[in-house]
Amino acid sequence: MTPTEDPGQRDLVRRAVAGDPAATEALMAHYRPQLVRYCRARLGQFGGTYTTADDVAQETCIGVLRALPTYRDVGKPFAALVFTIASHKVADAKRAAMRFPYPIDTPPDHPDPDASPEQHALDAEHRAERAALARRVEDLLELLPATHREIITLRISVGLPADQVGSILGMSATAVRTAQSRAVARLREVFASHSNEVAA
Repeated sequence: MTPTEDPGQRDLVRRAVAGDPAATEALMAHYRPQLVRYCRARLGQFGGTYTTADDVAQETCIGVLRALPTYRDVGKPFAALVFTIASHKVADAKRAAMRFPYPIDTPPDHPDPDASPEQHALDAEHRAERAALARRVEDLLELLPATHREIITLRISVGLPADQVGSILGMSATAVRTAQSRAVARLREVFASHSNEVAA
């Protein structure tokens, strides 16, 4: 089955490949928010912020721009190329994170005159809680097979429909939905098991 793609989107890609600056800008404006969500979901917060994930999303955009002149339509949606590049950039970032320590929050140069010490402490506590939750979600996703992890990220974090995710991953929409159900069930099992261990 040839994956379906919106005709307007195909035309936008065709014009961007031909070097049309307006089409290229529109194409990147379409994908950038999805890439940010994808990278944030896959990388979580390093040092309590999404800086690294947003940088990886930007590197992905640059990679897509570099790939445009040589892109050829081979029956897959353009999104397949975009998220393949994103997946490689995320893997590169994870390898780099293993070699170097995570960045930490940089303290401000001057105190915020509008916030009390108690507010600063609460803000720091909330940032730490969000960072811990993001790391926990990332750890849980890492327990899934790679395809299930991609499906969960593309479906839930990016918000793509099952047929588009199927086109990106070379699966039918039904197979995507089935795999998503299995992945969610597995995450529930792992989470319940972890909660029981903590409570014991």
